[in-house]
Amino acid sequence: MSKKIIALVLAMLMVVSIFAACGSKDPATDGEGTIKIGLSGPLTGAAAVYGVAVKNAAEMAAEEINADGGMNGINIEILATDDAHDPAKVSTNYYNMVGEGMQVSLGCVTSNPCLEFCKLSAEDNVFFLTPSASNDDVPAADNAYQMCFADGNQGGVAANTVNNLGLTKIGIFYKSDDSYSNGIYEQFKANLNEGIETVEAVFTSANETDFSTQISSLKDCEFIFMPIYYTPASLFMTQAKDTMAANTVYFGCDGFDGIESAEGFDITTIPQKVTMLSHFNSKATEGMAADFIAKYTDKYGADTLNQFGASAYDCVYALVAAMEKAIENGKTVDASTSASDLCDILKEVFQGGFTFAGVTGESITWDESGYVAKDAIQYVIKEANA
Repeated sequence: MSKKIIALVLAMLMVVSIFAACGSKDPATDGEGTIKIGLSGPLTGAAAVYGVAVKNAAEMAAEEINADGGMNGINIEILATDDAHDPAKVSTNYYNMVGEGMQVSLGCVTSNPCLEFCKLSAEDNVFFLTPSASNDDVPAADNAYQMCFADGNQGGVAANTVNNLGLTKIGIFYKSDDSYSNGIYEQFKANLNEGIETVEAVFTSANETDFSTQISSLKDCEFIFMPIYYTPASLFMTQAKDTMAANTVYFGCDGFDGIESAEGFDITTIPQKVTMLSHFNSKATEGMAADFIAKYTDKYGADTLNQFGASAYDCVYALVAAMEKAIENGKTVDASTSASDLCDILKEVFQGGFTFAGVTGESITWDESGYVAKDAIQYVIKEANA
């Protein structure tokens, strides 16, 4: 056989080998057999307790679903990226996840970054269900939904809670240049009974290390509503512990979640009672919440156990339930479904009376606004010291 013929045969064998290799990809290892759920959140930085909890719980939900046969036989994968609570990092995260095949998303963990995510995902028609970005404007586009209470909703529910306590005077401590804090404050004031006197103390980003002036203003209030994140809240409590009356009650919203684990803060040294509005009881002893707590703490410990993670866990299960509902209705949903097509499919399900039972609610529903409807509880983080 001539050298030319041998060379030709070898070349043909190489081509056949290449095509055979290309045609024998294992979906379980190359990602073609998975539905990819994107997530951008603060995995580092001051808000990391939120982002880490969301990542952990979302991945735990995906692992459970996959172990139980997946979504209609298809595995779920979480694409988690770190935005460090910085909106400027969201665009890079978003396009990286798109490049990795993101078909649906949990959006962002915190509100300001999520507002940037909203713009990008609306342009591409990517459906997202955020566990914790509570700004009222997050679900403005029809591809965006919340598992958490919107800020306005939190403010209204918090006001109704206070209205039923029989109080005649309360303090309010909020951050006026923060959309989360200010949004809750405005709805709280709008729904608070007119007969309740308010003493208001404000701070801004320019001054959030020394709260002596605000503490002086609020020292005679035995109930203080604090629609802020746990970092300034823990600092206020530390600076005020010897000034405020021991029977003072601090009442926050979901921004208080994780305050027990705040770096450098020992909540047991705070004499006052600390409470928050929540859709998750981290001390539950029965039901789905108790099951989640046991599984989460066994896997990750208790330091990042909070309602953000519980909400993310529900988000993943709700998205899978919605996709399975769509399949029951005759739609095709699989690993090859485009993000835009899947978005249209999920919008139809979520707007069609879809109800979900999870860790953060037994009867969770949504309307076309993207806002969630479920019951809230007043959760006691810490009782007053005896």
